[in-house]
Amino acid sequence: MIRIGVFLVGALFPGQSAGEVLRNTVETVVAAERAGFDDAWIAEHHFMSYGVVPSAITLAGVALGRTSRITVGTAVSVLSTRHPVALAEEAAILHHASGGRFELGVGRGGPWVDLEVFGIGLPRYESGFAESLDLLRAALSRQRLSADGEFFRFREVEMMPDPPGLRPIVACTSAETADLAAARGLPMLLGMHIGDQEKAAMIARNASGDHIGAAVGFVGDSTEQAVAELKRAMPRWLRPGLAGYVPVDGRPRQQRDVDAYVDLLCRIHPVGSPEHCVRVLRETVVQTGLKRLILLVEGSGDHRRTLENVARLGREVLPLVR
Repeated sequence: MIRIGVFLVGALFPGQSAGEVLRNTVETVVAAERAGFDDAWIAEHHFMSYGVVPSAITLAGVALGRTSRITVGTAVSVLSTRHPVALAEEAAILHHASGGRFELGVGRGGPWVDLEVFGIGLPRYESGFAESLDLLRAALSRQRLSADGEFFRFREVEMMPDPPGLRPIVACTSAETADLAAARGLPMLLGMHIGDQEKAAMIARNASGDHIGAAVGFVGDSTEQAVAELKRAMPRWLRPGLAGYVPVDGRPRQQRDVDAYVDLLCRIHPVGSPEHCVRVLRETVVQTGLKRLILLVEGSGDHRRTLENVARLGREVLPLVR
């Protein structure tokens, strides 16, 4: 059985307000449940229009309250800017209150200005991810908890509510992080910026299983029409959005060719007619062995079109891939 979810970044397109995008994101989760998707995953970003959700776990709670069946997860909560124990407590709340419909995805994040704003600093980002991840795992599984590490030190406390026993999913964009997740038996979340071969190579480094692959998912009456629609729309979001990544220490930041990136996304992911989308998704499953896929569905920048896309994917694509 292949599990397929939606992936929502809270993308701010020109002419929209952040509040409107947040409301639409929750409505899209509701629509995804109605369309038969298994999961909805919400991204987290700070101080940029690329994504206007600064707390994915908070919006996940709102979405869980509006739904009854679908699993909702964070893709991802940025661990470098959060206290692992506080994040585990919030995850426990959502797990218990939703009847087990919450999943926690975490990532290292980047060397961005967030580290300055939240008083975290570069050292924890550069060398503290493993310690943060291990403390998070402990807080998700142990009734009593203490720490005596480089970045976290505190006396023993009792975790309340009861630890949910969740196994966090780790966003992996490098072999180093894939190896870190593998050493701890944790599944990976693999981004939409890489194709099937790159995903398969990362999976080969980690036998934990239950990995998740992200992709763009967009259905049109024809492949040509769907590709043209995204090529018109997505740069309007990506150009200012990607420019919002501000390094905390002035280090050079790689500039992405936005038009070339959109072209890549349309070529390697299920963007096209229903038949094309089914074929691409089936090929991904065969080439990577992935049993869990999440699809970015909001690429048009038009909420009504997003809801139509979700409905068509649920009706014309999902049943033929599972």
